[in-house]
Amino acid sequence: MSDGVVLHVKGRVLVGPEEVRDELWVVGGRITFQRPVTADVRTVDGWVLPGLVDAHCHVGLDAHGAVDEVTSEKQALTDRDAGTLLIRDAGSPADTRWIDERDDLPKIIRAGRHIARTRRYIRNYAHEIEPEDLVAYVSREARRGDGWVKLVGDWLDREHGDLGACWPREAVEAAITEAHRLGARVTAHCFAEESLRDLVEAGIDCIEHATGLTEETIPLFAERGVAIVPTLVNIATFPKLAEGGEGKFPRWAAHMRRLHERRYDTVRSAYDAGVPVFVGTDAGGSLPHGLVAAEVAELVKAGIPVVEALSATAWGARSWLGRPGLEEGAPADLVVYEADPRADAAVLAAPRRVVVNGRVMA
Repeated sequence: MSDGVVLHVKGRVLVGPEEVRDELWVVGGRITFQRPVTADVRTVDGWVLPGLVDAHCHVGLDAHGAVDEVTSEKQALTDRDAGTLLIRDAGSPADTRWIDERDDLPKIIRAGRHIARTRRYIRNYAHEIEPEDLVAYVSREARRGDGWVKLVGDWLDREHGDLGACWPREAVEAAITEAHRLGARVTAHCFAEESLRDLVEAGIDCIEHATGLTEETIPLFAERGVAIVPTLVNIATFPKLAEGGEGKFPRWAAHMRRLHERRYDTVRSAYDAGVPVFVGTDAGGSLPHGLVAAEVAELVKAGIPVVEALSATAWGARSWLGRPGLEEGAPADLVVYEADPRADAAVLAAPRRVVVNGRVMA
């Protein structure tokens, strides 16, 4: 896993938001806080965070569907070089299991392929099915993924000219129950307000984007512990999307603009109510990879304290996904910065060093 050289990482090692150590060591690609007996040591110094998390990222996907391995590799390398070393791939038709064999690329937690209603999502992305088949497809993707399943909870309903929920309540209840039976958590793409209550009351674990949260549904999310991944760098594209669709779907366009206008208030209200918030960029569709620092900046702009925004891509995000941070015996995935990111999240945009499985990347 490593290049055989013991790595001495010193400076300020941010094991947690408040827990700071002076150093750690990397032996055999894993972290230890015990000084090894060796003369062959390479030293790296600075402010150290666990490898950042992008909890909504699509490696193997572009605006038209699945991409080849060369393109997927470039996407993963771009994320890695930005400090993102753990990705929750929130839906992809591509097979990216080969990445697991590479010790120089980010680790990926897959949600399988999107599951959408027929003709109610982006072409070439999802299994497009009807409600009677939802449980069977959720079962299939739960077995194929890495503990997550991704539904499309709402999309443009062309008949009504606006965003609309994709699934009847009883269908999502049965599907989420099946996923949980198989040990998988469920998340859903949701822009609008309509689908949220049914999904949360049906037992969903997470909502992507969540721009439709209101003062009626935010307390329900907080009570049930349902997380949100706002993808604010993606929500920034809503005005352009609205402009493109206004001629044919004016109600939808106006709705998208309203959701965009209140996006920061929505995220801050959810955070203030105790809803878990995590960093995700939605890279790999129409957006480029490597945007995790920009998404953290957006959360801060929404009013989330800097340390909490950092946790949403570092300590808290890793705990939520069940992956270790900077702890004894963990894989040595870490990022080194010139200055304290707790004082200024803009530091995240310029990593000094990226270490993957104990290897310092060029």
